[in-house]
Amino acid sequence: MVSKWRQRVTKWMTRSLEVPPDVMMDLPRITMIGQLHIYIENHKGLLAFTDQEVRLLLKQGQLLIKGSHFVIKTILPEEILLEGEIEKVMFIDQ
Repeated sequence: MVSKWRQRVTKWMTRSLEVPPDVMMDLPRITMIGQLHIYIENHKGLLAFTDQEVRLLLKQGQLLIKGSHFVIKTILPEEILLEGEIEKVMFIDQ
């Protein structure tokens, strides 16, 4: 019950203050350039990395990226730039 109330208040504040939802609600921001690059901001950590799969921890769940020939070009505490052939991007609820 507290979480529903919190979501309502957060949505109201986002609309009222005109703050981007990803900032206010702690959501990831994902930017893809074709199927070659993906830039993810506001993740909580790298869970798994292979040349075919990347898993990132989010505030709510995980982000799974599947493809091939993955290379991490940049990795910072809350940002990652991944290059390769991206086939699938999925959110996984925990």
